[in-house]
Amino acid sequence: MHFYDVAVEAPLFKTFTYSSELPVSPGQRVSVSFGKRSADGIVLKELSAPEDTTKIKSISSVHEDYPLQSTARLKWLRWISEYYVHPMGLVLQLCYPSLKKGGRPTKKAAIKMSEKLSQSVQLTEEQQKASDSILNLPEFHAHLLYGITGSGKTEVYLDVLEKKIEEGKKGLVLVPEISLTPQLIRRFSERFGDQIAVLHSQLTDREKTNQWWSIVEGDKKILIGARSALFCPIPNLGVIVVDEEHEASFKQEEKLKYHARDCAIMLAKELGIPICLGSATPSLESWKNASEGKYHLHRLTKRVTTENVANIHVIDMRENKKDEDSELPSWMSDYLYQKINETLMEKKQVALFLNRRGLSQIVMCRGCGHTYMCPNCDISLSLHAKTHLTCHYCAFHEDLGDYCKICKVGETKPVGIGTEKVETDIQTLFPNTRTLRMDRDEVNDRITLEDSIRKIENSEIDIIIGTQMIAKGLDFKNLTLVGILLADIGFNIPDFRTGERSFQLLTQVSGRAGRHSQGDVVIQTYNPTFSSLVFAQNKNYEAFAEYELTHRKELFYPPYGKLMSVRIQSLNYTKLKDYIALLEKAVSQYALGSSFQVLGPAPSPIFKIKNKYRYGMLVKAASSKQIREFYLRIQEKLPPPHGVQVLPDIDPLNTF
Repeated sequence: MHFYDVAVEAPLFKTFTYSSELPVSPGQRVSVSFGKRSADGIVLKELSAPEDTTKIKSISSVHEDYPLQSTARLKWLRWISEYYVHPMGLVLQLCYPSLKKGGRPTKKAAIKMSEKLSQSVQLTEEQQKASDSILNLPEFHAHLLYGITGSGKTEVYLDVLEKKIEEGKKGLVLVPEISLTPQLIRRFSERFGDQIAVLHSQLTDREKTNQWWSIVEGDKKILIGARSALFCPIPNLGVIVVDEEHEASFKQEEKLKYHARDCAIMLAKELGIPICLGSATPSLESWKNASEGKYHLHRLTKRVTTENVANIHVIDMRENKKDEDSELPSWMSDYLYQKINETLMEKKQVALFLNRRGLSQIVMCRGCGHTYMCPNCDISLSLHAKTHLTCHYCAFHEDLGDYCKICKVGETKPVGIGTEKVETDIQTLFPNTRTLRMDRDEVNDRITLEDSIRKIENSEIDIIIGTQMIAKGLDFKNLTLVGILLADIGFNIPDFRTGERSFQLLTQVSGRAGRHSQGDVVIQTYNPTFSSLVFAQNKNYEAFAEYELTHRKELFYPPYGKLMSVRIQSLNYTKLKDYIALLEKAVSQYALGSSFQVLGPAPSPIFKIKNKYRYGMLVKAASSKQIREFYLRIQEKLPPPHGVQVLPDIDPLNTF
C-alpha cells in the first residue's frame, strides 16, 4: 500500500493523506472522497506509512489522461499558494480546462489565422542586440525590453520565439486582455502559421479546452494568452514573454489575487528558462530591478516605421472660455477642433480618448437636488442611451423619467461627460464623418472587436472615440491625431500609484498617433503642471521613474517596501462593525516596528458595493514574509465569524 500527500480542491490550507494500492506519481491529478462528496486533487508527494491507517481513505481514481505537473511546476504552485495566502487545492484549479477532452468544436474558429506567411524581417541594430542577448543566456535570466511606442518590441519577441522553436522548444506569450486583438494574432500567425494556440476570456469553454490540449499535446508551438494561460502545463517550454508588463490587467482581483508577471518570473526561475518583459512605460518595480542589475535592460530608442515621434500639445482648459454663441461643447478646446478639421481634410484618422463610459457620471434633479444613487452601492448611477441609468459596479439599472422620482416636478439633468456624450457631440459637429465608439458598452465580444478593428484598418472610420480599449497595443497606419479629452481623470485618486498610472496611460495613448507618419497629440487638462503630465509631455520616462522612486522610497512604498491590503466585508453591518472593533484591538497588540506599519481598519472610500459593507486595512513591511506572518497570526487569533469575509491581497494594485 502506498500513501500520498494530496492537495484537495477545497478552501482549506491543510493537505490530506490518501492511500493507493498502485503507485501514483507526484503531480498526478486524482479524484478522492472528501467528506460526503467527491473532489479532485493533486498528489504532492509520497509519504511513509502512518502508524494508524484505519481512517485513511483510498484514492478513488487517477486521471491519467491529464499531464503530470512537473516537479518544478509543483514547487512553483506551492510558492503561489504560500506567497498569496491561498489554498493549494484552489490554486490547482487553474491548471486544468473546465471541460473534458474532446467534444465538438464550434463552427467558428477560435482564432483567425493569417492565410499568408511572412519571412523574418531584418532587425535593427538595437533589436538584434536585444534578441541575441536573450538567446545567448538560455538559462534563467529576466530581461526588460524597454522601447518607446512603435520601436518594434514585437519583432524582438518573434525573433526569439523563432529561434527557440528551431531548437525544439515552445513559447508562452502573456498579453493584457485588452491587447488580445486580431492585429497581434495576425502578426504572430503571419510568422508561425497555425502553430499558435490562444487562451483568453472571449473564447467559449469548448474553445479554451481545445486550445489548451493543442499546446499541451504538442500540436502547437506557441501559446498566446491572458494571465490564466500561465497555468497551462506547456511541455518543453523554452521562453516566456510578458508584453506590456506594466499593465494592471495582469493582476487578478478576485479569488486568487496573483500577479501574472511576477508569477511568470518565478515560473521561469523554476524551469531555468529566460523571460522577457516588454514595455514603453515599465512598472517601477521592473525598472528598479533593471537599474540595479537584477534584470538585463535592453533599450529600443527609435521608431521602426518612421523617424518622427508625435508632437504633444497641452491645452489648459481653465483658459478654454467659450463665447455665448460658440457651437463647441464645453469639453472641446478651439485648438482640438482645429486639429480635427485639419486631419479630416487630409483624409487621416482621429482618435479621441476619454476614460469614462456613458453620457454622464451623475444625474440630478434641478428642483430638489436629488442625485440618483445605486441602492446596492455607495456610488452614483451613470446615464447611458439618454434614459438608461446603470451602476458600473453591480449592474443595477433603472429607466430615467422626465421628472424627478422624489419631488415629481423637477427636471433631471445629466452632469459630466462620457464616451457616449462625446460621440453624440462629434456627430453634431461633424455630421458627414464616420464615427466608431469603442468601449465596453459597444464592444463586448470578440466578433465586434474584430469587426471594429477591420473597419479602422480599411479606413472605413474617420473618428474613433473610446476608453482604455483604444489606448494600447493598436497600430493604425492612417491614425495621425490623438485627442486626450480630460487627462485629469485619475489624477486625484487617493492611491500611491496614481502618478505612475497617469504617466503610463498618457504615454501609451499618445503612442497611438503617427506611428507611420508625422502625428499630433492634443492633451486637454485643468492641471497642466501635474508631474506625470509634464514628464509625459517631455517624453521622458527615465526622469519620471527617478522622480517617482524618490517619493516611494521616502514613504516606504513598493518597490522599497512590501504591501498587503485586507478587505473586510459583510452583508450584515452590525456583525461587521463588531468584528472590526475586535480587529482594531488585535492589531494594536501586534508588535510593530519602524519597518512595519498597519493603516486601518477603516471604512473603504466606496463603503458599500453589491450590498456588502466594506472596511479596509493596509499593511506595509520590509518583507512579504513579515506580512504573511502578521496576517496568519491575526487570522489564528481572531477568525472572522460566519458571514464576515476577510480577503487578503498581497502586492495590491488598488489600495482604496
